[in-house]
Amino acid sequence: MNRDDLADFLVRRRSGLQPADVGLSPGARRRTAGLRREEVAQLAAMSTDYYTRLEQRRGPQPSTQMLASLARALRLTADESAYLYRVAGHDAPDRVGGGDHIAPGLLRVLDRLTDTPALILSALGETLVQNDPARALFGDVTHLTGLERSGIYRWFTHPEQERAHYPADDHDRQSRAQVASLRAAYGSMGPRSRAGELVQVLSRTSPEFAQLWAAHEVGRRFEDHKVLLHPEIGPIEVDCQALFTEDESQVLLVLTAPPGTDAASRLALLTVLGTQAFAPEH
Repeated sequence: MNRDDLADFLVRRRSGLQPADVGLSPGARRRTAGLRREEVAQLAAMSTDYYTRLEQRRGPQPSTQMLASLARALRLTADESAYLYRVAGHDAPDRVGGGDHIAPGLLRVLDRLTDTPALILSALGETLVQNDPARALFGDVTHLTGLERSGIYRWFTHPEQERAHYPADDHDRQSRAQVASLRAAYGSMGPRSRAGELVQVLSRTSPEFAQLWAAHEVGRRFEDHKVLLHPEIGPIEVDCQALFTEDESQVLLVLTAPPGTDAASRLALLTVLGTQAFAPEH
């Protein structure tokens, strides 16, 4: 771990960002350029004291999870993220296999989406980051680890939980879409990748998956009209739009409804509701 280079890099990247670059309000007049330390800490979900010690060259070696959070908070490119990992004494994340790095361009768009559900997914269906309406709709799944991070994996191994977001008559279509999406990732990442590991595990544990995998359907099917279920608000009809990175390793999904419709009202209620359930009636 090179504490001097790590500290200098963090200070330089922090000073080069403005609040609007990361979806924050400018707030009161600033005495220094760039983000404040507490703002970076907030974005990275760590204590201000911990982050301050890193900049002051006296902090412990950050974990790879901490570095992934810092890379997101500072909107680092893939090359910058790799550099961050190396000066912190870790191997750079595998770009082909996915990893935790999030495309800064997608993050900049997500930062501006506060009134409708939006989330960034990896090619394996891993939710890398969600905005508040998306957390209210799907729950917070960014804390999951291992294969559990993949929504494709959870769809076939925990159907009672994962499929509760969709009407029963749409489960078959969604199952086909999940497998077709994994087939596309498998084709680009190869059998020895995490996509290959997913295929092996699901083929052993889910007869439904094995049958669908044998059909060889391929496709990333995100742009469509669907109905999603919320336990308090009920069914919400949404249009799903997808914005891919150039290499198609990540995608920003945005769920919207036509203005003035019942679905639009339900999405607005979802934003107000957040992740809290309605209070029970007395």
